[in-house]
Amino acid sequence: MMKNPLILPSEYWQNCTISTQDIEFLQNYLFETEIPLTPHELISILVDERIRFEQEAQAKAQKHRGDLFIPKEIFKIDQQLIFPALGLKKGIVKAIRPGNNADIGNFDVLDILMEDGITRYFAASLQEHKLNLPPEEKDDPATDSMVILETYGNALEKKLDKALKSDENLVRIAGSWFPHALLIDISTGHLNLAEAVLEMNGGEPLTTTSLIEQSGVSRDSNEKLTEFSMNFALQEDGRFDEVGAIGEVQWCLKRLEPDEVQNIPAVLNFNRIDYDRSILNEQMLALEAQLDDELSETEPRPLKSGEAVIVLTYPHWRAGTLPISSRVEAFFPTALESPRIRFTIIDGKSGERIPAWVVRNYGYVFGLRKWYEKQKLIPGAYLVVRLSKKPGEIILEAKTHRPNRDWVRTVLAGTDGGLVFAVLKQEITCEYNERMALVVPDINAVDAAFLQVTKNHIPLQKLIHDMLRELAKLTPQGHVHAEELYSAVNILRRIPPAPLFSLLASTKGFVHVGDLHYRLAENISEEE
Repeated sequence: MMKNPLILPSEYWQNCTISTQDIEFLQNYLFETEIPLTPHELISILVDERIRFEQEAQAKAQKHRGDLFIPKEIFKIDQQLIFPALGLKKGIVKAIRPGNNADIGNFDVLDILMEDGITRYFAASLQEHKLNLPPEEKDDPATDSMVILETYGNALEKKLDKALKSDENLVRIAGSWFPHALLIDISTGHLNLAEAVLEMNGGEPLTTTSLIEQSGVSRDSNEKLTEFSMNFALQEDGRFDEVGAIGEVQWCLKRLEPDEVQNIPAVLNFNRIDYDRSILNEQMLALEAQLDDELSETEPRPLKSGEAVIVLTYPHWRAGTLPISSRVEAFFPTALESPRIRFTIIDGKSGERIPAWVVRNYGYVFGLRKWYEKQKLIPGAYLVVRLSKKPGEIILEAKTHRPNRDWVRTVLAGTDGGLVFAVLKQEITCEYNERMALVVPDINAVDAAFLQVTKNHIPLQKLIHDMLRELAKLTPQGHVHAEELYSAVNILRRIPPAPLFSLLASTKGFVHVGDLHYRLAENISEEE
């Protein structure tokens, strides 16, 4: 029998909504296969089912309209026919007479009154005719599942994931969905054993398979089902934290995770403030993009290579973290569920493996404090981040060299507990950004100043004023570049470039003298 071509509206997939019938179909599919599936896998199955359903529905509707015209068939008067070669136009047989052609042999001629009122003539009872064969199948973007998924897959996945979340009969873990009713019972005893195993592992993550093996969970049933059930039980228990990257499920004990992974370090904590972004000039916007602060509201800039150079700011140097800015965020592993991901950093020179954490909800990587100390890095040091060929790893390299003595801006504690700056000769072992470089001989004094500013809720404008005043003492002209101010202010308060630049542009007490250099206005108080 000839297969009818499927015809769908041009915007069928674009306007497609996930129906209750779709969810019921997927539920039955998951019940039958007993294999947890991701939205990506489920939407592929659903698209094939939608195509099958629409083909069946169209075939039923077509049958009511008439029979397909196939030249080898025998027809009768008043029979309604549909002509695939004419775009499925409809006609009715009004007369049948014998044909006369010695080359063809016996056949019938049909007088067909078409739906547009025109009578056309067709040969029938022909055993040899090209229209007796199924038409050559052509790829139709509206019904080609590969084309559909490539074009609409992401949008359909989001719609499906939202619909699945509203269904109480399904549960999700590590991005996969499964019927709750089929889950294997994981007892409290099994979870207690899993906790003990993780504790004995010293806080290092373990895979679900390892936890199943060491906690006595039976593997008599479907292996994937057992693993999914264990994952779900661990997810529902507040003691455990899933920390694997996409495609890898790993578990840790929350209480053994570093506090900086669960809570943002104080030096990185940014209390958002209102500011007028419209007053930032082109130079300010260009500097904001160059600084690539992870808190900046700028559009991501795709990298042309597999590496990026970043500047280590004071807050990240102090916290032992690395910023996940728009420039480098694609380098770091991601997860479907967990905001915390355990992964490995490789020292680009020594090959040392450094266990670290991606904390995506706060925009940083934690675990580098000891490495910074070992490399003898200072705030303002250049770091190179590279993609690794192995998933779940990145390569990090400090631009270090033999020690030499350079004149570098040095942070000192004043008699009032505040900070002052001096340019002093210091032993330096790394390349650095001259405007952002800082040496901190007494970290405790700086910590005390930070706490004082936080406790007293010093306004940002006053903090900028004080820093500009202190930095201005280091140059004969008393001029300070906005980049230097950004670096200095972030010692005592975490602030991205834009709010700082906005205050520089809108406050009378700060005078722009060209090329983003500023000085304090004379006879104007810091409150103005």
